Amino acid sequence: MGSVQDDPFARHWLRWVLLFWAIAAIAMIASKWGAIRWFALLDTDDNLRLAEVRAWLDGQAWFDLRQYKLDPPGGANIHWSRLVDLPIAGLILGLRPFLGGIMAEKWAAAIAPLFALGASMAAMALAVRRLVAPAAFALGLLILVFGGQAMAMWTPLRIDHHGWQLAFLALAVAGMADPRQARGGATIGIATALSLVIGLEMFPYLVLIAGITGLRWVVDGGEAERLRAYGVSLAAGCAIGFLVFASNDNRGAVCDALSPVWLSAALGGGALLVGLSLLPVRGWPARLALAVLAAAVIGGCFALAWPHCLSRPEGVSPELDRLWLSKVREARPIYTHGWRVALPTAALPVIGLIGSLFAIWRARRTPMLMPWIGAGLLAAAAAAMLLWQLRAGAAAQLLAVPGAAALGWAGLGWARRQARPLTRIGVPALLVLVVTGMFGRLAVDMIPAEAPNAYRKAINTANRRCPTLPALRPIAHMPAATILTFVDFGPRLIAMTHHKAIAGPYHRNQQAILDVQHAFRGSAEQARGIIARHGVTMVLICPGMSESTVYASEAPHGFYARLRDDKAPDWLQPVALPKGSPFRLWRVRG
Repeated sequence: MGSVQDDPFARHWLRWVLLFWAIAAIAMIASKWGAIRWFALLDTDDNLRLAEVRAWLDGQAWFDLRQYKLDPPGGANIHWSRLVDLPIAGLILGLRPFLGGIMAEKWAAAIAPLFALGASMAAMALAVRRLVAPAAFALGLLILVFGGQAMAMWTPLRIDHHGWQLAFLALAVAGMADPRQARGGATIGIATALSLVIGLEMFPYLVLIAGITGLRWVVDGGEAERLRAYGVSLAAGCAIGFLVFASNDNRGAVCDALSPVWLSAALGGGALLVGLSLLPVRGWPARLALAVLAAAVIGGCFALAWPHCLSRPEGVSPELDRLWLSKVREARPIYTHGWRVALPTAALPVIGLIGSLFAIWRARRTPMLMPWIGAGLLAAAAAAMLLWQLRAGAAAQLLAVPGAAALGWAGLGWARRQARPLTRIGVPALLVLVVTGMFGRLAVDMIPAEAPNAYRKAINTANRRCPTLPALRPIAHMPAATILTFVDFGPRLIAMTHHKAIAGPYHRNQQAILDVQHAFRGSAEQARGIIARHGVTMVLICPGMSESTVYASEAPHGFYARLRDDKAPDWLQPVALPKGSPFRLWRVRG
């Protein structure tokens, strides 16, 4: 690395990150202007997040995260925390006096994800500075913005929690690369605790980071200070996070959130790490034996105390997995999605992995070897996770940035040393194309896709039209009701209208989801019993939406298929909607 003092660009890196973020934020808002205007929260979690924030601002208790507009009257058990609600709620309260209620919500939803984007950019720029070179942060930022799946988590209106989890994951990577042990260990511990407060989606990466931190101590006993700071901050951060943010429902022995289950693991693990760091152990074999023993103690105690958490944390029943969870597209492996999805998603993670291996080889006789081994292990794990679920793409692209930046920075250095102008210009252009993974997107765009058939066009049209405000407006003007509708449409319905729904796609509410599945798949009489049990007064469908195609194909003679074919039972009274409405609505006769 060159001297930072000799390079004003590298010295003032945070200012450049701020400028880069401001330009990106303005561009993203401009690109989403129409969506912001029409409040197009298309993801189910974004709609539910808005409903949760509204309920809190309307007086719902801080520790009560149940969504009472789903599965009334008891409400749906939501496993989230208030941490992600804070910036959204703060923006709404700050903007409301100037813009009014609905406009304040629109702009809060547009701006809040950009805070997570800024935090992610700053953390990843810091990681690249430490791992590659002080001035390489700009290349890292350029690579990051070409990570399509990662950037999608920070776009305006994407108020779900994944953007913040990515930000804290980037912060943990920056902590791993920190040459100051105490600061680096504390950074990793705090980032881990904050991520766990939000949810467990990044848990595999956080466990790997813990293992890497322990491995560095095993290899070099001088890393004890990093291990100790990590253990203290992890335990303290999780304890404070649990006390401040754990909802009433998360204070039981649940496995899918920061609960007493994972708090005990964090406290016990943190204490053991501190204990290991204080032992005057010489020689890596002895340290390895102690680390393995500590891991065995934590694992054994966890298995004895919480055996029900050793399987899938969602605890989904086989029936619900068969009828619902297995149908979730993003939960399928990347190779099941076709090359048009797989290539642009995997291009950057593969380049990042190659770059990490290159950086490890170059750092083999330097103090940077262990930091690069850690970054390489994370990149490899994230790339491998794509073979399990497509939704791992965002984290895989984020964690690929250091390796891709190392590869690109080395290539740019080589190009600068060449005498031929064509080489000095052409090689950097080619490098940008490669290390950003842009070639994957270009390959897809250059090869024309097959035109969608009539069936696919109908699905796309329904998915696009049904969640819109104009389509929902006539329904929103009707008296408040509890409505039987699709599981995936429930959050949009409750966020954009005053109506209630039976279920949304949230695994803790298995019976409510199964009731919707059974209602639309079963007979009219079975549906009537479910409707009566939930106090439903209206039935709403949007023929052609993705979820409806599952009912139509797997239950061609079921309740949904009869409604779609205008064969509703006589205990349902059709409700007139404006001409051209994509919906069909019925009122349940008394």
